Amino acid sequence: MKAIITVVGKDKSGIVAAVSTKVAELCLNIDDITQTILDEYFTMMAVVSSDEKKDFSYLRAQLEDLGEELQVKINIQSSAIFDAMHNV
Repeated sequence: MKAIITVVGKDKSGIVAAVSTKVAELCLNIDDITQTILDEYFTMMAVVSSDEKKDFSYLRAQLEDLGEELQVKINIQSSAIFDAMHNV
């Protein structure tokens, strides 16, 4: 299983640490990660994977809950969606 996690919101310390910790708790591996600050807004994109099949509804709910705590928007999508868009 491979997925893309995006994080967007007002910048503050601890966002990368909190998201990375949650990803580890969900037994996902971070394959690639990039983050930047645009004006005063934090943006991050991470490619994550697991050898096991994961329940995207559960992952999405866990990450959305974390996003609410951090006051940022966190989204997860299957990389298959991105692969399909580029093969059209």
